[in-house]
Amino acid sequence: MSNIVLIEDDQLLRDLLVECLSVEGYCVQPRANGEPACPGDPADLVIVDLFMPRHEGEARLQAIKRQYPQAPVLAISGQFRPGLDGSSLAATALGVRHVIAKPFSRGDLLSAVLGLVGPGR
Repeated sequence: MSNIVLIEDDQLLRDLLVECLSVEGYCVQPRANGEPACPGDPADLVIVDLFMPRHEGEARLQAIKRQYPQAPVLAISGQFRPGLDGSSLAATALGVRHVIAKPFSRGDLLSAVLGLVGPGR
């Protein structure tokens, strides 16, 4: 079973993502805005809302990459726009493996997660 650390500031979206991923067999460790991950948390994937209030995107990514150096990062954000590559290219340059613009569909999320870590079960 793949372990996913989910860093999302919006409680409702965080709960929906946990439910969606858990149903597919992933073990999800949700983290709120600014809440540190527990030391030693295993992570096969980190999903992060890249543009969170009070957090600089680049600094946030660097901290995540230090804590989970082997885990790919999937960035989600309302700042990304489908069809526009600027933010996506910047995120990729910072080590993000995949980006998804909010709002996104369940299928978009599951396709990205499957491509990065394989099936949950």
